[in-house]
Amino acid sequence: MTKIITRLGLAAILALGPSAQAFAHAHLKSATPADKSTIKTSPSELDLTFSEGLNLKFSGIKVTGTDKAIVKLGDSMLMQNDTVLMVPVSETLGAGTYTVEWHALSTDGHKTTGSYTFTVKP
Repeated sequence: MTKIITRLGLAAILALGPSAQAFAHAHLKSATPADKSTIKTSPSELDLTFSEGLNLKFSGIKVTGTDKAIVKLGDSMLMQNDTVLMVPVSETLGAGTYTVEWHALSTDGHKTTGSYTFTVKP
C-alpha cells in the first residue's frame, strides 16, 4: 500500500513539474555591486543577474543617492542568454549609499520588482 501511495505522489509531482515552470518569475539572483556591499570606487556599470531571461523593453532600473537625487544611467543591455541586465553608470558616484530599484518582465510575461542598496566609500 505504501508503494502505491509513493508512486501516486511521485506521479503527481512529475505531472505538475512542467506547469510549475510555466508560472516562474524572473527573480534577482545576484547583482554587482552586491546588495549591502561597500565599494571603494564608483562603478562604471551595474549588472543584475536574474533567474530567467528578460524582455529588455519592459525591464530596467532607477538609481538614487542618499539625497534622493536620480543617478544618470546609460542604455541598458541584456547579456548571457538575456538573464543579465547590464546598465552603464554615466556619472561618477560620490561617497554615500545608493538605492537600486529594478523592474523586470520575464520572457514568459511575468513582472517582478525589487530594490537593494550599496555604499560607495572613499
